[in-house]
Amino acid sequence: MYDTILVPTDGSDVAENAVDHAVDIADRYGADVHALYVVDTSTMDITLGAEQVDRIHAGRFDEMPELEARARTAIDYVTGRAGEHGIDVTEAIVGGQPHRQIAKYADDNGVNLIVMGSAGRGGVRRALLGSVAERTLRTTDIPVLVVDVRED
Repeated sequence: MYDTILVPTDGSDVAENAVDHAVDIADRYGADVHALYVVDTSTMDITLGAEQVDRIHAGRFDEMPELEARARTAIDYVTGRAGEHGIDVTEAIVGGQPHRQIAKYADDNGVNLIVMGSAGRGGVRRALLGSVAERTLRTTDIPVLVVDVRED
C-alpha cells in the first residue's frame, strides 16, 4: 500500500512526533523513507539578499553554516530513528515555500504517503497564516497523515 513515505521536517517536537509515526508505518509496510527539510525562503526575502535566496533555492548553504546545521540536525533525526529499524533514508534539503516544495518533491519522487506534524493552532492565527500541513493538504492529491503535537 505504501512504498515511499515522505517526512517533511523542521526539527521541531511536532515534526519529531511525525517522524516516529512515519518510521512505524515504513517498518510495517517495508516502505522507503524520504526526509525533506524546506528552508522557507518566503520568510527570508527581506533579511537576505537575492543572491543568498538563490543559493538556498539551489540547495547551496556554503555561506550559511547555521542554516545548514539546523537542516542537517532535523534530517539526522529522521535518519537516526529510521536506522533503528534498519530503514535507509533518502535526504533532501531545498528552499522555497514549504507546502509547494513538499508537494513537488512528493510528485517528483513517487511518494504515496506524506507524514507530517501540525502544531494544532486554531482561531484567528490559523485563519490568517494557515499551517504548512493545511496548505500541503490543499496542494497535493497524495494522502497526507497529519500528526498532532499532542499525540504520543
